[in-house]
Amino acid sequence: MRKTKTKVIAAMTCLVILMLLPGCTNWKEKYEVLLAENANIKGELERVKLEKGQLTDRISKDQQTIDDLLMQIEEQKKTPADATGFGPGYDVAVDRSAGTITVTLPNAILFDSGQAALKKTTIRELDHIRSVLRDKYSGRQIDVVGHTDTDPIKKSKWRDNWQLSSERALSVLAYLEKRGIPADQIRAVGCGQSRPVASNATSAGKAKNRRVEIVVHMK
Repeated sequence: MRKTKTKVIAAMTCLVILMLLPGCTNWKEKYEVLLAENANIKGELERVKLEKGQLTDRISKDQQTIDDLLMQIEEQKKTPADATGFGPGYDVAVDRSAGTITVTLPNAILFDSGQAALKKTTIRELDHIRSVLRDKYSGRQIDVVGHTDTDPIKKSKWRDNWQLSSERALSVLAYLEKRGIPADQIRAVGCGQSRPVASNATSAGKAKNRRVEIVVHMK
């Protein structure tokens, strides 16, 4: 035991002597730098932990919002359009697993055949959707997704259905952005004919496939 204490005292004495020798200030400076870096790392770790906790809380709240909407639909016999706030006359779907609310607008009410410029008669529908997005879903990521049927482009200026669907999505995005939806909250996606919801073998099926979807991400 005494030998151990003697060794410790000797080691501490040597350390003090080394610190008193020329150049010891370099060790002191390095020690202070390491202390500062350690403090910064601890602070960053605490910040990450806090952000992780906040993100977890938000995900939980967002999932609860989706669950509440589905409960309203099932228990109170509300339609998805009513439960989500878009109201009667709108084709709305709630997907719990994806955490999305999707409003589908047929191309027939938005555009003339082969065109990407919005009809003037469309303004009322888009203004209503913009109002609901702003009032009930502020801060949510929004996708504007364009779709077409399988008919090839023949008479219009577009290269193919991919370009047409993209240009139509961009037209709707531009309208919503000009009327208050933040640019960093919304994006346009063109899917062409790749995601049909009905058979393209019939006129009715093609009409369903020609559409623009406004997708609100709740997660």
